[in-house]
Amino acid sequence: MLTIDQLQHLMALGESDHVELTASTRNTDKFGEAICAFANDFPNHRQPGYLLVGVDDNGKASGLTVTDELLRGLAELRSNVNLEPLPAMTVKKYALPEGDVAVVEVVPSGLPPVRYKGRVWIRVGPSQRGANQQEERILIEKRTALQRPFDVRPCPGCTIDDLVLDLFLISYLPAAVARDVLNENNRNVAEQMASLRFYDLAADCPSNAAALLFAKDPLRWIPGAYIQFVRWAGTTMEKNPINEKRFSGDLLTLLREIEAFVSLPTQSQPVADSAFRERTEKDYPTVAVRELLLNAIMHRSYESNAPVRFYWYDDRIEIQNPGGLYGMASPENFPTQTDYRNPVVAEAMATLGYVNKFGRGVIRSQAELRRNGNPDAEFTFDPFHVLATIWRRL
Repeated sequence: MLTIDQLQHLMALGESDHVELTASTRNTDKFGEAICAFANDFPNHRQPGYLLVGVDDNGKASGLTVTDELLRGLAELRSNVNLEPLPAMTVKKYALPEGDVAVVEVVPSGLPPVRYKGRVWIRVGPSQRGANQQEERILIEKRTALQRPFDVRPCPGCTIDDLVLDLFLISYLPAAVARDVLNENNRNVAEQMASLRFYDLAADCPSNAAALLFAKDPLRWIPGAYIQFVRWAGTTMEKNPINEKRFSGDLLTLLREIEAFVSLPTQSQPVADSAFRERTEKDYPTVAVRELLLNAIMHRSYESNAPVRFYWYDDRIEIQNPGGLYGMASPENFPTQTDYRNPVVAEAMATLGYVNKFGRGVIRSQAELRRNGNPDAEFTFDPFHVLATIWRRL
């Protein structure tokens, strides 16, 4: 919040696109419109806006006595159903020699446009007005720009010391950047990581993608970043598991381990063609299971604390990843339409050769299933997860 000197400076400057002065204490609509406009931050100051109650048009304290009732009323505007989405704001009383001033500080919303009573309000110079269609479109585009994907965002509390830098410098960087470029590179590690979206220079910390790929303990930062494997006896979860395993650690290690492990449920079995000849058949084609597992790792929501579930029953394999279909993907256009919830993770997996970025994983797995004699994989879409079911070859 403001200091006394900062408050007096704002009062002296008068109304602007981030300051509203009012001597009234009862004009709730005026307050709501001002808070809405400051939350929308149409001038894009990226700084708080201020509603100063108890100040006249000349920038002087009006002699108001700020009561607890007035402060509660102003604070309750934050939870007012008329303001959507709810803005972040604080309310404070300042005692000046000429009278009290109630200050409402409003932080620019990360989810514009904010509406008051169904209408979008913005500041244009010292006044506020309803946004027109073009102005509202600008706010919608601003919202899209502010909503950076989870893996690009800074990882709070994580530092470069929490990373295994050799994983980045030796295992990843040479695969991502041409050798001649590396030879000419004089940047420090943080700058190198930032160029690949693994470090946020403004926040001075690694991104969530860096915590996933290179952290000593990724689960400290992203608790759901593991795969839960269970081999169930029978076709339900009623009986005790035959085997279970948890795959965790940095994503590079996890990918190597899961790729080696995936051959277990896809083992070959001898089948007699005649008394003198036999051939081998697989319950599940390795490529199909691998592709759907990698698809789950790449597209899952890492904001969820739930793991990727890899369950093997007698008659099927189920792979469930947290997070529903993302972006432009929908049940109607799946799997031909691809969108990336985790663009940095997807790029890293492609760089390391685990996936391509052409959205062919599901299509390729279905082709392999048919070639092996399995039914097509079935997909169940939920707002909170996607479930892939691979049926055993009959």
